Amino acid sequence: MLDGVVPFPPEYAARYRQRGYWEDRSIANVFAEVCARYADRVAVGDGERAVTYAQLDARATNLALNLLDLGLRPLDRVVVLLPNTAEFVYLYFALQKIGCVPIMALLSHRYLEVSQFVKLSGAVACITPDRAKDFDFIALIQRLQAESDTLRFGIILGEARPGFFSLRDLTDRPAVRPVSDLAGIAIDPTDPALFLLSGGTTGIPKLIPRTHNDYVFNSKMAVSVCDVHPDDALLLVLPIGHNLPLACPGLQGFLLRGARVVLSTSARAEDVFPLIQRHRITHIHVVPSLLIRWVNDPRIGQYDLGSLRVIQSGGQRLQPEVRLHTERVLKCFVQENFGMAEGLLMFVRLDDPLDVRRETVGRPICPDDEVRIVDDDDRDVAPGEVGELLARGPYTLRGYYGAPAHNARAFTADGFYRTGDLMRRHPSGSYVVEGRKKDLINRGGEKISAEEIENLILSYPAVQNVACIPIPHPILGEQMCACVIPQPGASPRLEELVAFLAGEGLARFKLPERLEVMNDFPLSPFGKVSKKDLVAIVTTRIEEQKARG
Repeated sequence: MLDGVVPFPPEYAARYRQRGYWEDRSIANVFAEVCARYADRVAVGDGERAVTYAQLDARATNLALNLLDLGLRPLDRVVVLLPNTAEFVYLYFALQKIGCVPIMALLSHRYLEVSQFVKLSGAVACITPDRAKDFDFIALIQRLQAESDTLRFGIILGEARPGFFSLRDLTDRPAVRPVSDLAGIAIDPTDPALFLLSGGTTGIPKLIPRTHNDYVFNSKMAVSVCDVHPDDALLLVLPIGHNLPLACPGLQGFLLRGARVVLSTSARAEDVFPLIQRHRITHIHVVPSLLIRWVNDPRIGQYDLGSLRVIQSGGQRLQPEVRLHTERVLKCFVQENFGMAEGLLMFVRLDDPLDVRRETVGRPICPDDEVRIVDDDDRDVAPGEVGELLARGPYTLRGYYGAPAHNARAFTADGFYRTGDLMRRHPSGSYVVEGRKKDLINRGGEKISAEEIENLILSYPAVQNVACIPIPHPILGEQMCACVIPQPGASPRLEELVAFLAGEGLARFKLPERLEVMNDFPLSPFGKVSKKDLVAIVTTRIEEQKARG
């Protein structure tokens, strides 16, 4: 096993195999079989491109052989930051074929995050666009290579440059190596197939190892509760590097059923509505903030969206009013789910009673998903009471990669993951989200670590102390507000603070969107900053400003 990965205990692994959850097959093996079974069907749509299952497998195989020729080897870690294009799909399955481990970073990540991913994982390659909007990824990779002893390869989605390889060229150029070279690669299905990223409650996101065994099972169980059939089509507008669009059921789940996956690099209503109409989309994954924008867009009535059957909402709690409005406007089922890159998935079932569909996030997808709701002393709370969700099961991790000190806090002695989410059990047996213990801002489904941003702001010369808190936003759900105590004589301004943080290489979606200057912070009885009281103070200020016009 790859050093730094926490294995499942042998007795649990034996149980999961005995019950058929783990098949001891690699992702590459499973999807090679899927591509052969559905060879002539369209697997992926990207713009004007329609890629069949056979073509997908052939292109992934050719790319895998060229990556081997380049020097990549099994268990090499590769940081991937790519948009929702067919090249992402080719690369994902190519890396699986040679046993490399992609780290699913996001296009919005910058030096601060990517450098940590490279350092922690010992990544040998970074695969990015040459540019994305105003950001130069080539310069980023060059900087990372200058600082890293392991990062040997820069591969870009664009024209080849000196010192860089072109992903399209590696995909299209006929391989010299025989296909039999892939057959000789032994992949241990208990090794990581990929690393997902945690929500990052303590600084830079942690790496989540997802094994071949658990990630195939993850997708098979997810797709089994989402009413997916071979003639269906999933539209992916969320970044595929996220767990939901990749595997819950996402790309993997829909391909397992022989269905189509249509890719979009835009989530704007004016781009999404025509895609739904043209491709007769049946399923979409969304976060609530995105869904709110769509159903309130005046253009929604100009397109035939009648093919939609299921809109799957995740990332944050969806308000019942939004669900009801969406179902009235689009005449489809809005399926609430609760999940995490760490593993555990809960889904509302399509045939659940009305109160369960309206009030809960559903129930776990596997009979061996073990769930506890506990108090601050890890004692199980009474039925219906609120507590922290603990989880353990056949596709829930047993530890973050290379983080033993953090794992000691994040897991119980008997292997339950402390999610930090507050829940209660509904009388039906499903679950209701009541908040979270973790210090996160949930901006449109993107989880931002308050501590990470606070540590950076403390290095800003005009700031003496800082506390970052979530404030309500009608579309995004939450925005970040930086509450600061200034240095004597200083007058920090939001624009200057944002410019400073951007200059430090912070991802744009993590930048504060409001600044509140304060003389001091409210404290809890234990002397800690009371963020609950801070939220109340800032909310009152906002309401007073609104009242004054």
